[in-house]
Parts: sequence; C-alpha cells; structure tokens
Amino acid sequence: MSSASTLAPASVRRAAYAAFVVSLIHVVFGAIVRITGSGMGCGDYWPKCYGHWIPPFERIDLIIEVTHRYLALALLLSIAALVITAWQHRSHVAVAGRGGVWNSARLSVLLWIAPALFGAVTVFAGNPAWATVVHKLLAVSLLAVLATAVVRAGGLGGDSIRSATGTAKAIGGTTAAAGMALVVVLLGGLTAKLPGAAVACAGFPLCGEGSLGGGGQHVQLTHRILAYLLVLHLISLPMIFRKRGEPKAVITAAWFGLVLGVLQIVWAGWMVTGGFPAVVRSLHQATGMFIWATAFVMAYLARIAAGRSVIASRAS
Repeated sequence: MSSASTLAPASVRRAAYAAFVVSLIHVVFGAIVRITGSGMGCGDYWPKCYGHWIPPFERIDLIIEVTHRYLALALLLSIAALVITAWQHRSHVAVAGRGGVWNSARLSVLLWIAPALFGAVTVFAGNPAWATVVHKLLAVSLLAVLATAVVRAGGLGGDSIRSATGTAKAIGGTTAAAGMALVVVLLGGLTAKLPGAAVACAGFPLCGEGSLGGGGQHVQLTHRILAYLLVLHLISLPMIFRKRGEPKAVITAAWFGLVLGVLQIVWAGWMVTGGFPAVVRSLHQATGMFIWATAFVMAYLARIAAGRSVIASRAS
C-alpha cells in the first residue's frame, strides 16, 4: 500500500491545520497578555469579564484579556471540529490506526480543558508568576499535540516522511533543540512575569552597566544564555543533517529553525537597545513560540524517519 493511499482524508488534515494555527495564535496572544500586564484585565471574574460575556470595551487591558478568552473559545471550537471530523473518518487507517490522528485529537480536548481551568486558578490566585508558567506549559503542550495531529494527517512534512529513512543520530540533535526551546520559552514567560526581570539587563548580548541586579537579573541572564545556546545549536543542524543525508522534511524544518533563531536574536537586540517596546517584546515572544513548534515538529519527524515513533500509514 502506498503512503499516498494511507494519508488521512483532506478534511481531517484541514481540521488539524486549523486547530494548530488557532492554538498558535492563542498561545502567542497569551504572551501579549503577560507583556502588557493585562492578566487581570477582567478583574476577579471568570469565565465572564466583569459579569459580562461581551463587556464594554473601555480599557486596553480589558480588551486584550477578553480577546485572549475569546481565542480560547475559538480554539475549543476548532478542536471540536477536528474531533468530529476524525470521528467521521474513524474507519481510515491514518485516522484511527495506531499513530493516527484520532488519538491526538482526543488528547487535545483534555489539554484544552486543563489550561482553561488553570486559567481560572490563575485569576483567582491573583495572577502569580508560578501560575503563569504552569499555564504556559499546558498551552505549549497543547500546541505540540496539535502539531502531532497535523503531521499524522500528512501535513508539516508528514506526507513525505512516511517513505523516508533517517538516522538515529538526528533524534538526539532534534530532541535537544526541542527540549532547549521548551525551557527557553518557559523562562521567557517567567522573565516577562517577574517584576523587573524583563528589563533587569541593560546591556546586550549580556548584562552591562546599569543593570538592576538581584533575582530578576539572574533569571533574565539565564534565559539569555540558554537562548544563545539554542540558536547556536539551531544554526548547526541544517548543515549536519544535509551532510548525513537526513530526510528533506527534517532538513527543511532545521532551516526554518535556523532562520527563526537568527530572527530571535535580532528581536532581542532591538528590544534591549530600543528600550523594551511592547511591540518588539511581543514579536520576540511570538518568534519563541514558532521556534518551539518548529523544533518539536523537527524532532517528531526525525523520530518517525528513524522508526522510533509509529505513524499509522507507516505501520500498515
């Protein structure tokens, strides 16, 4: 049986893509909520905003926070569409088979509920830093599960990887990239949330004269050093993978990671030297999320190519 004949139906692939894109927008907007200090824009009210589903849009922090909540609803609807579409095609091997889309779709429902409920905990607890980090971890986990669904449906390189063969060595490099990206993203959320941490280092690329010192500076500096190591790692991967003859999908993801990594350094330099403008901080956070998604997909594709992860059509 050819890989093309066992790809998930186009409707499933479209639903998976839609849920993944909405999830990415939602988690990026969550970073904007933190950067602008809008986490309590709706006060102590949840899920309503000051007792209203559609509150009067009189303050920017309220608008940002309630928009984030509306995006959470849009994400729920897109996940529901994915689950329903996958259920309709449950007889297809690429949907309900081992390593199929159906398992990822069901898991995405649970991972939507978890951060949604924890969002209430965050509000009722007064939006502390630790709750923000946990909320972000749940959100990026959902993003990873939806990325898995897209790959299993044949998107993001999932179509070509079925017939490709990769080396086990690529698993180590891509997994390291994904692990480092996750830590850097979570540290970025902590840095944005802790009072003074985002602006604690006055210099670039390291902390220079005029830095604030204290715990905030240590968090900021740790975030920067790990980010630099991640970018250097991402820069090395495309050349290494090309030399080894890794699958095209893995190499393409590596090139995306390289470009995003370099772009992230540009944003970081601009952000620090430009006085930490909110727009550039938002671009910085958004690029970090794209790096995490790219690194995760790259690692998953490498595992499939090396035979370490099952994908439905490959196992049939």
